[in-house]
Amino acid sequence: MKTGYTYILSNKSKTLYIGVTSNLIKRIYEHKNNQTDGFTSKYNIKDLVYYEIFDTIENAIIREKQLKAGNRAKKITLIESLNPTWKDLYNELL
Repeated sequence: MKTGYTYILSNKSKTLYIGVTSNLIKRIYEHKNNQTDGFTSKYNIKDLVYYEIFDTIENAIIREKQLKAGNRAKKITLIESLNPTWKDLYNELL
């Protein structure tokens, strides 16, 4: 079984992106270095502001769907409950 991660990225204007991965460090590195096309590169979304660890990737996917279904206010409350200054958490993973 693979460990899974659900994560939230943000940019300076607090545009949010929610994703899921089995390798958080690698995936965030890809976002930070524009190795992914699409929404995050278009809107310069590179700061890891929140993440959760799961025992399986399937559980991480379930959580990702829950987060995506929630409204923006709930997402902001979740982020600020653990990261009130919206600092980039990426370096703490290294």
